[in-house]
Amino acid sequence: MRSWHGRVWRRVASIVLLLVVGVSLSANWLAPEGYARQYREAASAPPSRQHWLGTDEIGRDRLARVLYGTRISLLLAPAAALLSTLMAALIGGLAGYLGGAWARVAMAVTDLFLSLPWLFLLITVRAMMPLNVSPMISVLVTFLLLGLLGWTTASRVLCATAGSLRNADFVQQARASGVPDARLFWVHVVPNLKPVLYAQFWISIPAFILSEANLGILGLGVTEPTPSWGSLLRELEGVISIGEEPWKFVPLVLLVIVVTSFQLVLSDQEQVAA
Repeated sequence: MRSWHGRVWRRVASIVLLLVVGVSLSANWLAPEGYARQYREAASAPPSRQHWLGTDEIGRDRLARVLYGTRISLLLAPAAALLSTLMAALIGGLAGYLGGAWARVAMAVTDLFLSLPWLFLLITVRAMMPLNVSPMISVLVTFLLLGLLGWTTASRVLCATAGSLRNADFVQQARASGVPDARLFWVHVVPNLKPVLYAQFWISIPAFILSEANLGILGLGVTEPTPSWGSLLRELEGVISIGEEPWKFVPLVLLVIVVTSFQLVLSDQEQVAA
């Protein structure tokens, strides 16, 4: 009964994610005026027929900014997850396959990264960059940093998995047949790491979405006028209560729904990665 309920919730979560992705990809059609246009005569306006979620303090349509900000996060967080997964495969997987001193050095570096506060390290690196970078550069840099700094946990898992494969019968047989080490790793070991790589990739996506939101709240994420979930959540700083301006909480509710849906969909993947 519990597994049946789990499948139902995962299916519902998958539908929710598909709807959110589909709506965000339709931002150009749903909000053709864009996210940067200012309606100066309607600054800080409440929801209306023209602006369903009202406008911000400089008159920009909140619905358009939510749609475009959601699209940025849902497109670039997977790109950052792919980069971190590839780094984990290269560092952890290769070190586990080589074993010995290679594995000890790689795990020492990984432990060093893990001992540092990951979010604070990310904030420090991002804060060292100029704050007046162009919006497109800030988007790329933010998610590039997420990918470059988010590989450590997956690296340990892949190192242990590759280490267990190093002495497997099929690997020993291929080595005895004269297969070069490089080909042995890419052709025989990496395919057997795919389930773990797949799990780590999908598990990283909601983590990177939340990390970008944290950076945006601190003003170190995507720069204006490009919207992101972090910059949208910064508007909640001046809100006293939910009842005062409830439409401002739409980005927060959407973020919670997306991250929760990811966790429900990826519950099986977390078991694989464990």
